[in-house]
Amino acid sequence: MNDISVENMSSQYYDVLKEIGNIGAGNATTALATMLQCKVDMGVPEVRLLKFSEIGQLLGGEEQVMAGVYLAIEGDINGSIMFLVKEDVAMHLIRKLLGDMTSDTMGEMEKSALKEISNIITGAYLNAMSSMTNLSIVPSIPDLCIDMAGAILSVPAIEFGELGDEMLLIQSQIYDQVAIDGFFIMVPDMESYKKILTALGMTV
Repeated sequence: MNDISVENMSSQYYDVLKEIGNIGAGNATTALATMLQCKVDMGVPEVRLLKFSEIGQLLGGEEQVMAGVYLAIEGDINGSIMFLVKEDVAMHLIRKLLGDMTSDTMGEMEKSALKEISNIITGAYLNAMSSMTNLSIVPSIPDLCIDMAGAILSVPAIEFGELGDEMLLIQSQIYDQVAIDGFFIMVPDMESYKKILTALGMTV
């Protein structure tokens, strides 16, 4: 594969991401259930190749207020991963964790709780990728941003620019009493894409 881009690698990369998504979802379900002390299920993750504007629409419009947790990744793979949920969904998860200690606003305690929940979920996905590829993946301390979807998406959009104008999005549904949509955007750099594909026995 001489011309590496998201568009021309997506057909073989889709199956890999789906498998990583399935393993990651299983790991995250177990970890979340333990953390929240309740039964948690996850639906089969959907993997989509979308333009930036289409991702904004999927999230409910670029003006939809979201909670986005961003982690840089390094080791054998460099890049970033972002976990996105709507603000009301974020508060639902926080209330499940903190119970009566939760306020109605996103204070420091609530933000800390959301970072911890996001760490559990993103860690499950990164561990799945690491196990499948035998590559070292080390996440940074999470950075939380609560803003309109368009503003949050501008960060991965800039990073992803060198790979094309479309982005690979993993969408997972989490169920406790309600269905919760969680969105993952994984952005390895160009060299890391090659390493991932090579580690999985794909021709680069």
